[in-house]
Amino acid sequence: MPNHLAYCQVVRILFIGDVVGEPGRRAITQLVPKLRHHRRADMVIANGENSAGGSGITVKTAAELYAAGVDIITTGDHLWDQKEVTALLQNEPRFLRPLNYPPGTLGHGSSIFQAANQPPVAVVNVQGRVFMPDLENPFLCLQAEVRRLREITPIIVVDVHAEATSEKISLARLVDGQVSAVVGTHTHVQTADEQIFPGGTAYLTDAGFTGPHESVLGRRITPVLNRFLTCTPQRFEVASDRIFLQGVQIDVDSNTGRALAVERLSEPLPPDPE
Repeated sequence: MPNHLAYCQVVRILFIGDVVGEPGRRAITQLVPKLRHHRRADMVIANGENSAGGSGITVKTAAELYAAGVDIITTGDHLWDQKEVTALLQNEPRFLRPLNYPPGTLGHGSSIFQAANQPPVAVVNVQGRVFMPDLENPFLCLQAEVRRLREITPIIVVDVHAEATSEKISLARLVDGQVSAVVGTHTHVQTADEQIFPGGTAYLTDAGFTGPHESVLGRRITPVLNRFLTCTPQRFEVASDRIFLQGVQIDVDSNTGRALAVERLSEPLPPDPE
């Protein structure tokens, strides 16, 4: 039997989990160029909604991610935490907000990226509704957008920014065989359920987060504990130690859009030399 890989162009995509604050941006700056080179990645997607001080995103923090080699930035429920995000939504086609905002909302929920000598790749950003702000039905919005994008390219990657595991899996099952990959974000805990569904869609419930892991989901431990112990408001500052870049690598058949391989990533940022 002939080796299928010899007869198709493989597109390698790196998807990076939620970038948290300055430590997360530092991991992106130092590790993404190396990962792109050593893993021969054709495209990098990163969820950047926590890149500005751990909450929201700014023009400056987005620029840092792009300069390091990120091609498309996705977001989620912290989209509006920084007021200058409107400049990104108005002017940056590589910046996505969740697709399922009402019609007329500033920005775009999907984008087409095409590197030199590579086929186009569509990226879709959708937000869940279980334990999340109430947006339009992501199941209906995603189905319609996937149908539209498949007229352009069979290679489609979906960022499902959601709290509930069941909702993420259900959305992925809905579009199995119609998209190349569905990757979950938002919970900041990398799951170990990477797989390729029968229709050829790669799936991971959560990509994890890029930032300080000596923490509670990227925040300093003591204030979070005090919040639980005292039920009083606390200032949740971004932590600083044990920084990792987390995400997933997906290989896709450019002819069919089917995933060929999926691999979780968890890369430590080496400590600064003394």
